[in-house]
Amino acid sequence: MTFASVLENLTNPALLFFALGILSVKVKSTLSIPEGTSRFISIYLLFSIGFKGGQELSHGSIDGDMLLVIGIGLLSAVVVPILTFFLLKRKLSTANAAAISAAYGSVSAVTFITAVAFLDQKNWDFGGHMVALMAMMEAPAIIVGVTLMRTFAKEGVQQKLTSLVAHAVTNGSVFLLLGSTLIGFLVNEQQAQGIAPFTTDIFKGFLVVFLLDMGIKSGKQISGLWAKGPTPVLFAVIAPLMLGTSLAFLTTLLSIPLGDKLLLTVLVASASYIAVPASMKLAIPEANPGLYTPMALAITFPVNIIIGIPWYGSIIGGF
Repeated sequence: MTFASVLENLTNPALLFFALGILSVKVKSTLSIPEGTSRFISIYLLFSIGFKGGQELSHGSIDGDMLLVIGIGLLSAVVVPILTFFLLKRKLSTANAAAISAAYGSVSAVTFITAVAFLDQKNWDFGGHMVALMAMMEAPAIIVGVTLMRTFAKEGVQQKLTSLVAHAVTNGSVFLLLGSTLIGFLVNEQQAQGIAPFTTDIFKGFLVVFLLDMGIKSGKQISGLWAKGPTPVLFAVIAPLMLGTSLAFLTTLLSIPLGDKLLLTVLVASASYIAVPASMKLAIPEANPGLYTPMALAITFPVNIIIGIPWYGSIIGGF
């Protein structure tokens, strides 16, 4: 990774707007994004990436490479929570370790979307199945986290695994991703062009506004996390970089598009701060949401978009 590539990433508008959001909190600015606007933008981004993924999926075919990538992604959604749980169980309660393990075994849709913008900048192609994989990796991590809690906690978890799976699939972000991917797969090229200005042309503009909002939310949450000791903070910084670096080197052995390599790496290195917290409130209410949510949002998310994505890309593509 050259100095020029580092500088290019640091001056990326999306990253700069994210930093502006954090700065606004630090200087106690009144800047804010209305909750309704933020929700609309997040819905738009998920719809757009799902629709475009479905379009790409319709142009491809199921082959061994696709199945291998999906297999690696789903396997990581099981292995990462197990490793995370036993590592953190030494320092944290069983409930908190289980909830954090589910978050880090799952994925961040916003990190994925940011990586897609990075791919556009580098002109790296990726398959539409990567969008489907992102949605598929939510449920396994949640199930593993709850199973670990049931196994090692003194008191059993009341929530049934079947209802957790249903909750994971019908979660708004996952449902929208799967639905828009299916719609993108079904419509033809001419029909897709009819809404291209909405699905493609304004994507980056909405992304920077959304990352500004993410910066504001991260800035508000990170200060409270420091009070909970060094373990959560250190884990939230080191774990994604170690996982991402390992996967990036692994993907260099695979004969798949560069975009697929980077997105697979980002999925494994990211952590959920939307779907998993919603599920953990139901399944493990004794876990502290003030711990696992800011770990994923306020630390792991910026670590991945500032350092991780360009670093993983340098390993995969050698730029």
